[in-house]
Amino acid sequence: MLRLRLGLSLVFACLLTACGSEWNNPYPVAERTANTLYTAFTERPKHLDPVQSYAEDEATFLGQIYEPPLQYHYLKRPYTLIPGAATGVPTPRYYDASGHRLPDNAPADRIAYSDYVIEIRPGTRFQPHPAFARNADGSYRYFPLASDDLAKISELRDFSARDSRELTADDYVYNIKRLAHPHLHSPILGLMSEYIVGLGDYAGTLKQAADAQGAGKWLDLRAYPLSGVEALDRYRYRIRIKGKYPQFLYWLAMNFFAPIPWEADRFYSQPGMAERNIVLDWYPVGTGPYMLSENNPNARMVLERNPNFHGENYPCEGEAGDAEAGLLADCGKALPFIDKVVFTREKEQIPYWNKFLQGYYDASGISSDSFDQAVQVGGGGDVSLTEDMQAQGIRLITSVAVSDMFMGFNMLDPLVGTSGANPESARKIRQAISLVLDQEEFISIFMNGRGVAAQGPIPPGIFGYRGEPEGVNSYMYRNVDGKPQRRGIEEARKLLAEAGYPNGRNAKTGEPLIVNLDTTGGGVGAKARVDWLSKQFQKIDIQLVVRSTDWNRFQEKIRKGASQLFYFGWNADYPDPENFLFLFYGPQSRVKHNGENSSNYANPEYDRLFERMRSMDNSPERQRIIEQMVEMLRRDAPWVWGFHPKDYTLGHAWLYNRKPSKVGNNTLKYQRIDPVLRAQKRDEWNRPVLWPLALLVVLAVACAAPAFMAWRRRETQRALH
Repeated sequence: MLRLRLGLSLVFACLLTACGSEWNNPYPVAERTANTLYTAFTERPKHLDPVQSYAEDEATFLGQIYEPPLQYHYLKRPYTLIPGAATGVPTPRYYDASGHRLPDNAPADRIAYSDYVIEIRPGTRFQPHPAFARNADGSYRYFPLASDDLAKISELRDFSARDSRELTADDYVYNIKRLAHPHLHSPILGLMSEYIVGLGDYAGTLKQAADAQGAGKWLDLRAYPLSGVEALDRYRYRIRIKGKYPQFLYWLAMNFFAPIPWEADRFYSQPGMAERNIVLDWYPVGTGPYMLSENNPNARMVLERNPNFHGENYPCEGEAGDAEAGLLADCGKALPFIDKVVFTREKEQIPYWNKFLQGYYDASGISSDSFDQAVQVGGGGDVSLTEDMQAQGIRLITSVAVSDMFMGFNMLDPLVGTSGANPESARKIRQAISLVLDQEEFISIFMNGRGVAAQGPIPPGIFGYRGEPEGVNSYMYRNVDGKPQRRGIEEARKLLAEAGYPNGRNAKTGEPLIVNLDTTGGGVGAKARVDWLSKQFQKIDIQLVVRSTDWNRFQEKIRKGASQLFYFGWNADYPDPENFLFLFYGPQSRVKHNGENSSNYANPEYDRLFERMRSMDNSPERQRIIEQMVEMLRRDAPWVWGFHPKDYTLGHAWLYNRKPSKVGNNTLKYQRIDPVLRAQKRDEWNRPVLWPLALLVVLAVACAAPAFMAWRRRETQRALH
């Protein structure tokens, strides 16, 4: 019995000792109070080469590693460009076709070229990397490499030596040249060839050079000058643009225009490297606040502080409400705050959500399945966290995305477009359909309220957007006591009657009005949404036919103009109204010009205003022209103005300075955590419930005790015998 009691005592001691530990903590004990941010990613990044990457999930990593010349102010809205690696935001210099300098206010039609001279900050250094390592005699240590030198190399960390060097203007020039490299297939080569002088021809030059030297050879881009891009000295370089294109400044904040050292290109191009996946597309080389120390895109990605980062300070000004939200408390402090960022891949939403609630992820979005658990919507539409979320100290951060979700009309269709016998009738049909599709109701039912009904194509946060009351679409809303109220079904019926379809039937033939919606299966083609859409159309006696197909077939229909209505979305490439208004520009027609104008909208007056507006700097005059264009679009209704999605983000109490940005990707350097508070909360929220286990142990011992005592008596009697 003494041994039995001793065993029970040891079991209970072990259980009691475990009460304060985190049995299910997925991270090492040594990282318990480390200055590390923990987050998750769902999609495997395909490209980490800045000239090849054009995906939001990839920019999450690249934005922390690379430094383009410009960046966006972290807090200000509308989005504002500020220097990144550059010493200032460059002001373009204008020239005519003869090369004579023009004044800054020269008319756009006189400007043949715009020169952007970018000066970078001296003293900036690249992260430590084997490509910079040298021998005692000054030669590069790791190129050229023989096949025997790679025998024991399987990943980048197997190269023992690392070094760095200063960033120069040539590094920016080199990467712009890489846009035209025949083996990289940059997604913006076609677009940039329309603007950067000589880039299109340069692509042909590089292809000829690559073909001449044969496969597998390194193409040294330094040997091939690009007429429109050149280094002026160690810290200055010039980019020459055709005509006037003010939006080019926004491109200078993208990773396509980040620097790449020629040494890295040479290092990764050696024979045997690609077979080992030791390439720039896997191991980036940058000057930013972080560097990629672990790349396992199927499981885990790790960013660590770049020891060579030049430093930067937290901003001291923002927009209204930032100070009250605590976003200015770290004014002037050195960046970055966090030493390490661990990204864990989560393929399923439920594990992601549960780990966030346990404190193992510092922030999280809100899926539709978890929305009611996290957020409550009041009678007036106000949104707040549930009591459980508030009890955990979780914060709710909301922002309106610079995106459009819309239903488009094909303007080449004879029924709803302008190619039929009666364009005015088609316009009234489009307006009636726009009226009956109540976007506020759609947002409430299918988006959990996470959206703002669109009044036109320009979302909040972009120059040209106008809020209530002057920015309300008067074709869809009327003013009631100073508030916009959606026009009713009777007005939609009246429009249909004026179009020649009273009660949804052709006044001449009696045939029903049938409208076809093309969509893809799953998303907007899901049964609940289709049922809702059909119900709305029935309110004005229009028969809706939903034609669901796969993505490729859907795209083909859009390209050929074989649709009537379709669902689409658009995310801003850069925060300028031109990036939204060009979606209605005639020369961008999808059918006629293979452009992004999927509605094939054509209006000569709109096109004239667009061509004038796109080359203007932001000003009251530009605002006036934008408002004229938006009013034309509201009247012609080439889209059912849908909604701008609203992003909801949750952050724990120990996470500070988190402000969502849809165009700025280098945001991790601004965020700060309190790892001690996080460790305390994790302990509090993850205490194991051990009494059932203890009860099981007691019951097991109680059941085993009689057998043990009987065995013990037999052994004693046998020993006595």
